[in-house]
Amino acid sequence: MTKLSKDDQELVRAATEAIKSRYRDDWQEVGAALRTRDGRIVTGVNIDAYIGRIAVCAEAVAVGRSITEAGDKGIETIVAVRHPKPAEKDQTIRVVSPCGICRELICDYDPKARVIVPGPEGPAVTTIGELLPNKYNRGSG
Repeated sequence: MTKLSKDDQELVRAATEAIKSRYRDDWQEVGAALRTRDGRIVTGVNIDAYIGRIAVCAEAVAVGRSITEAGDKGIETIVAVRHPKPAEKDQTIRVVSPCGICRELICDYDPKARVIVPGPEGPAVTTIGELLPNKYNRGSG
């Protein structure tokens, strides 16, 4: 894993701003930001639901917005951050790792995507391939 560049830090700030402006306890707790391969920054927040199975992760919302707004330009880098609940003592918004479904989605749309994840010394960058070894494949090989 590598340390964050200025561009990576900009993405963390964009994701943080997205969730700070749209946070709703028990509804929107995660914000995401991605940079497309042509340099656009697109954000999203998770969409929760009473029936948990229909909830949508912030990363998926950002990917969907990116494709809708600009076409499939690839994912250069993506990050998600979590806003703490009001009762939590530490109110710091922190980088979180993408869930398994989001890892599959990110890899489907750009198998060379960089992902910002929590690290022992703060957020760091890895590749989606490192987060998702032996990815699901529809083929027989």
